[in-house]
Amino acid sequence: MKKEQIVLNNLVFANDREKGMLQLEMLKKIVSFGIKSAELRREYFDDIAEETPAIAKYAMENNIQLFYSVPDEVFVNHRINPKLAQYYDEAQALGIYAIKFNIGDFETLLPEDTLKLNELLSGGIQTNIENDQTQISGKIAAIEKFMTAVTDAALDIGYVYDMGNWRYVKEDENIAAKKLTGYVRYIHVKDDKGYGENLVTVPLNDGDIDWQAILNILPNDVPVAVEYPTANDQIIKDGVQALANFI
Repeated sequence: MKKEQIVLNNLVFANDREKGMLQLEMLKKIVSFGIKSAELRREYFDDIAEETPAIAKYAMENNIQLFYSVPDEVFVNHRINPKLAQYYDEAQALGIYAIKFNIGDFETLLPEDTLKLNELLSGGIQTNIENDQTQISGKIAAIEKFMTAVTDAALDIGYVYDMGNWRYVKEDENIAAKKLTGYVRYIHVKDDKGYGENLVTVPLNDGDIDWQAILNILPNDVPVAVEYPTANDQIIKDGVQALANFI
């Protein structure tokens, strides 16, 4: 895999975050690893308004492509989440390339929903949804239903295939990859170990997921993020190297 495709999601710094590390420092560590794409996590900001200018400046000066993970839903109470406009404003200020949400409790796409989403998308930030760990918006059928609706409405919304979340909703990551590959424009790579209540997310090659086989199903020209908590920098570097060595 081309190293230019590899993204580091700041979840890899979960241990550092617990000790108080800010996302600007995480970006500096990412650059030190030779990676030029990073995914910020909204929940990792202590004060987003205060932290944004320095992050945007550093990313611009170091030519870092920024992704933005927002732990919120596109649909709340079956209608467009009124907080979305705020998230897009944050993304614009940060200099974000692509933003990611969960679907939420989507049922149907009304004309007013299409108009609102088109307005939000007009800012030019790539927008994607992800399969999460919930029954309502993390299953194959939920992703297919939403992606079919936005595609039919000609809305430029893509899909983030999260490799490690399928087992949390008791679905098969291989079947999901085959069914959803046509929508994929970003991939979160992780591994899982165990089943049922004992299921945990672990570093690549430490679990039961055949991540190489899945990557061979999915598009080979999209960004691929290392996204799992780690205890030290060596585990991060090992994940990056595993992807870099993938053919």
